[in-house]
Amino acid sequence: MKLKINDFDALIVVDMQKDFMPDGALPVPEGDKIVPVLNQYIQLFADKGNPVYFTRDWHPPNHISFRGHGGIWPPHCVQDTEGAKFHPDLKIPLDNKFIISKGTSRDFDAYSGFQGTILDQLLKERGIKRLFIGGVATDYCVKNTVLGGLNLGYQVFVLEDAIKGVEANKGDIEKAINQMLEKGAVFINYGEIE
Repeated sequence: MKLKINDFDALIVVDMQKDFMPDGALPVPEGDKIVPVLNQYIQLFADKGNPVYFTRDWHPPNHISFRGHGGIWPPHCVQDTEGAKFHPDLKIPLDNKFIISKGTSRDFDAYSGFQGTILDQLLKERGIKRLFIGGVATDYCVKNTVLGGLNLGYQVFVLEDAIKGVEANKGDIEKAINQMLEKGAVFINYGEIE
């Protein structure tokens, strides 16, 4: 029995930006490989008239997460740079799409699409109850966006065929998946929904 997309569903595509792709400043291995699968989900939601939210890191040049400013990461996704742009093959619909910028102030880091953004407010205004989440990185921004959605009372489906992780430390991806499952996330693939 396939899961039917209904009027209370939204798709969230997490951080599919050039700096997180294999040639970027903070690469997620094979991050580009999920673009075609994400495009299938985007098309499915767009065809049904459901909203699609694209989160992005949108950091000032002196962001707290950057090495040299107290953080652990190389500079990445700096506002208005090439690296902050979405992957060129990502199909961003003309209608019913929302860009959610996070990590926009120097002193505040945000791994979740809900931290310091209006994402929850936008979803509630639309009466959204269920979230379908894919993107990068499984063990950072995907995990935290999923956990944020669950904490806010949404039912959350993780698009298992449309996520990739960094694995900065061995076991990080598996640990992240287990955390999401323990909190109530459901993992599904494209073939399981309609």
